[in-house]
Amino acid sequence: MKVYLAGPDVFLPDAIAVGQRKRELCSRYGFEGLFPSDNDVNPAAPGERRDALIYRANEDMIRRADLGIFNLTPFRGPNADAGTVFELGLLVGLGKRVFGYSNVADDLLDRCKRADDAVAFDPAAKVWRDANHMMIENFGNADNLMIDNALIEHGGCQIVRHRARPEDLFHDLTGFEMCLRLAVAATSKSI
Repeated sequence: MKVYLAGPDVFLPDAIAVGQRKRELCSRYGFEGLFPSDNDVNPAAPGERRDALIYRANEDMIRRADLGIFNLTPFRGPNADAGTVFELGLLVGLGKRVFGYSNVADDLLDRCKRADDAVAFDPAAKVWRDANHMMIENFGNADNLMIDNALIEHGGCQIVRHRARPEDLFHDLTGFEMCLRLAVAATSKSI
């Protein structure tokens, strides 16, 4: 079975090495890991947009995958990477299993408070609000309710939360390996 490996890991300076480590772990669990390597995509014709080529290559890889594992560790703010979340939604839309992990164990609301995004508590509504007076979800989820519930509905389990050391935030593969174990259990039940 092929596993699409999504996350902001592709932006790391050592993205190729991280992708190789993930593919090796996949192999140990009986999967073939598909790690998007954006750096390998180069325009073939003058004027061809590299970003469009990256999108098409990743979409093709997603379509070939049997399931996906998503690194939903907060990226450039208190939420998961937007591109990773898009890819998760695409796999869900294709009817494929999805598993996710975060190397930050705190709830979304707690992360928003730390980032100074939660600026006011509305006692009448019993909700926290941001600077634009928008409600901040407080369901105890790792991220937006759509992400957490997509994993439950289409993978059979909640997001794996692991508290990595700050210096290892995007290199700690403990949660990733836990997702591989969950994927093995889920796919062996459906065979």
